Amino acid sequence: MNRIRIFTIVIALLIATGAFAQSAPAHNDSGHQGSGRGHAIPTAEEQLKLLSERLELTGDQQAKVKPILQELHDATQKFLQDESMSHDERMDNVRASHYKADRKVREVLNDDQKKKLDQLEQEQHAELHGNVHG
Repeated sequence: MNRIRIFTIVIALLIATGAFAQSAPAHNDSGHQGSGRGHAIPTAEEQLKLLSERLELTGDQQAKVKPILQELHDATQKFLQDESMSHDERMDNVRASHYKADRKVREVLNDDQKKKLDQLEQEQHAELHGNVHG
């Protein structure tokens, strides 16, 4: 279940940043990496900043999480740009990458941070599905 939550967060980030990519050309100097097809993928630095703020990651944890997020970013970008695969195949590969990253990130977190990540994922899931209260 936790894997689905992290996948939901990343997809929500992709959707949120994708709106910008569709309204403007993709620029590699803008902080997002664009594929040129309307997809903007949050950089590892952007994802690390969000997780660091929300989970209160230590410097040591940040150093361990950043390469995981970079690997996720690179894999996501690669799969989204691969036009030899069907949309479903690309999404399956992206999902598998997210599950793998989720497992690795959780190995670095303490129990309190895992609870915070669960909460963050639930918030993102609610936003993605329009169930935000307030």
